[in-house]
Amino acid sequence: MELRIDRDDLYKAVSRVQSIIEKRSNMPILSAVLLSAEGSGIVLSATDLEISFQQKLPAEVLDPGSLAISGRKLFEIVKESKGSTIYIKEKENHWAFISDDRAKFNMACLSPDEYPMFVEPEDVSFVDIDGSVLREMISKTIYAVTMEDAGFKLSGIYTEKVVQGGKSFLRLVATDGHRLSMIDKEVANIEDLTLDGGVMIPKKGMNEIAKLASDDEGVQIGFRQNNCVARKGDSLIVVRLLESKFPDYNAVIPKKAGHTIRIALDDLLDGMRKMTILSDESYRGVKIKLGEDTMELVSINPDIGDVQESLAVDYKGEKLEMGFNARYFIDILQAMESEEVTLGFMDGSSPCLVTGEGDVGFLGLIMPMRL
Repeated sequence: MELRIDRDDLYKAVSRVQSIIEKRSNMPILSAVLLSAEGSGIVLSATDLEISFQQKLPAEVLDPGSLAISGRKLFEIVKESKGSTIYIKEKENHWAFISDDRAKFNMACLSPDEYPMFVEPEDVSFVDIDGSVLREMISKTIYAVTMEDAGFKLSGIYTEKVVQGGKSFLRLVATDGHRLSMIDKEVANIEDLTLDGGVMIPKKGMNEIAKLASDDEGVQIGFRQNNCVARKGDSLIVVRLLESKFPDYNAVIPKKAGHTIRIALDDLLDGMRKMTILSDESYRGVKIKLGEDTMELVSINPDIGDVQESLAVDYKGEKLEMGFNARYFIDILQAMESEEVTLGFMDGSSPCLVTGEGDVGFLGLIMPMRL
């Protein structure tokens, strides 16, 4: 294999796959990217066996062939290059010569025959989703995905089609058992999506799909067997779906809130941030005390101290006291765009619902905690 390629094109592509390639693995080939040169360009491939990525790049192919090269080292070489083009030539025994006409590298590579075969699922029915819509849906749910290994069945975003009021929506739901986030968006031709019963897309895979939706161009999404397929332009991602069953999330969402509070998002966000100043790993709680047009936030850490703040709210109901994790409020509010949010409660021991007029189709839920 021998080729010349634009430095910026190669840099963007190799940078893009750094989050996919395995940094530490008992399979060294998974830390490599596969460069396949043919015709008037190359195909760059990366995989961790759960997520597979391919991108076509224009290049001057002097001699076709394939090369499996360390993804991290190639990224560092191209990143530090000051040249406008990168020259790559395969040598004997799977070595490669890389140069930008100033620096010259000789690198040991791996056999391209060892690289996992990329198989694009066939007969996939795709729908186009606006990049900004897809990005919003992922950003408003992914923070609620569990970080604990024990919560494997919750370690992804549940994706399904729902019909409400005669309209069809794409719904994403995520939970870690302590909080839940859900968003519905209308998507044209959603009925064409093969999505019977809902699927679980792993968190890492959703992050990669969000990168594909980095601008407002449309992203094509489809499902086939146990894979989610996303493509845009010359880029293609195949994500293996989780085989776990998502819990009945509807059972924990109150049908109606007995008490509602309207408050400026920035005021509540600032207040919750103050509550976390004196928190630590063992104590993250905040007590919310509601009175007429007032909300008092109180956080007491026996080992450090206490903090409290009063906020003006629109509330006329009975006095209530509730305990929650302040960090969960911060995560939800940071993902929202509304200037004012509505908090809904049934009583002092029920979940808190968070919605906003500027966040159409979105709902956040936080389970209470004893303080």
